[in-house]
Amino acid sequence: MTGHAPPTALPRELLERPEVRSALATHDFGTVFHLARTEAGISYSLIAAECGIKPERVGTLAKGHGKVATFEKIVRIADAFRIPGHMVGLAPRPWETSPEDSVGAAPRREFLKTSAAASLAVGLPELSRSSPGGRVGSDLPKKLRQRTARLRRLDEVLGGGDTYRTYLGEYQATRGLLRRNSYTEETGRGLLSVLAEQAQQAGWAAFDGGRHAEARGLYEASRKAATDAGDAALAGNALAFLAYQGLRGDRQDRRDAVQTAARSCATAGPDAVPRVRALLYERLAWAHAVAGHADETERALDAAQTALAEVDDTPPPDWAAWVDDTELQIMSGRCWTELGRPLRAVPVLEAALAQYNDSHARDKALYLSWLADSYVTAGEVEQAATVTGRALGLSSGVASVRPRERLEPVLLRLGEHQVLPAVADVLEQARG
Repeated sequence: MTGHAPPTALPRELLERPEVRSALATHDFGTVFHLARTEAGISYSLIAAECGIKPERVGTLAKGHGKVATFEKIVRIADAFRIPGHMVGLAPRPWETSPEDSVGAAPRREFLKTSAAASLAVGLPELSRSSPGGRVGSDLPKKLRQRTARLRRLDEVLGGGDTYRTYLGEYQATRGLLRRNSYTEETGRGLLSVLAEQAQQAGWAAFDGGRHAEARGLYEASRKAATDAGDAALAGNALAFLAYQGLRGDRQDRRDAVQTAARSCATAGPDAVPRVRALLYERLAWAHAVAGHADETERALDAAQTALAEVDDTPPPDWAAWVDDTELQIMSGRCWTELGRPLRAVPVLEAALAQYNDSHARDKALYLSWLADSYVTAGEVEQAATVTGRALGLSSGVASVRPRERLEPVLLRLGEHQVLPAVADVLEQARG
């Protein structure tokens, strides 16, 4: 570490305790605040001052009521307590790197942000939006959609913590344009469709960055805009996103999520282009897998495969264009992992991930977590440790909470075998 440590810096031995690591992985800072006061002697008033949180809010969180959800607060707390970035789903913090290490080599996340932004700057449509009260041209929805598609490429290399503000700004600008300007009915429908797409993009980034309340609100806004625009495919996709998020809840939430995922397929309908239907059936399969429905999972995966195999000259929308056989293989492996079927999961995940470039660090780390999970279930503990190590290495460079959330239960399972050198090494790697 470099620089002067703040008065709230936590002792390393406290950070290494399993209950603290688990709390940090899920952003349960209330547990951290409580232990900081009771075991490190740091007052709630000092915590409040250093973390930018009201003292009464600190006390409420310490009692187990509520969680810190915004990316900015997570960063502020991590820096105040000197919590290594990987423990809370962040890139390494500036104070984690010595001056010698930083000379001549920018941190990986900053390099990715810079290079991604540079590549997007070439060909990103510049828009001259009408002044408030002006008339919007009929070509603007097309230009906005092209711009949205171009900006979507950021998600391929960066996490939601880095992209959320950009995506949200695009959504808010289009929403303001709709409210303040005039346009034909056809142009209005086009703008609403773009707005729905932008809301989904911002919602996904919010979800990826741990902003779950914001994500739900954006998905709901997307569904309404898509419905008003008469865009059944986008409305179905909004429901699929809502179902995906609902799977994080309890058993009733998961049952509701399965129904929502089924509604997403019905809403898009049989006339949706093949890749859209494949995407929605994939997400229905995932909902069934999380709910423990093996037969329904297989039927949904078969439906996705059938849709993907259809020959159709109609180009898919950009938001579904990435769905292909490799993506379907990965989803199949994820589903069979979730259902405790490692013999079905491992081969498809290994084959698919062999084609997956490490530049897609967040997604590859996530997919590797399911492969590691299946290896543990199959009793191949040392192989699971190797795969987990690869996932940890990739996940340290993106601003996403999801890889660490997914890896935490795998690490807990590996902890039962820590006498094995390979497992001990990866557990040490996870502690940072």
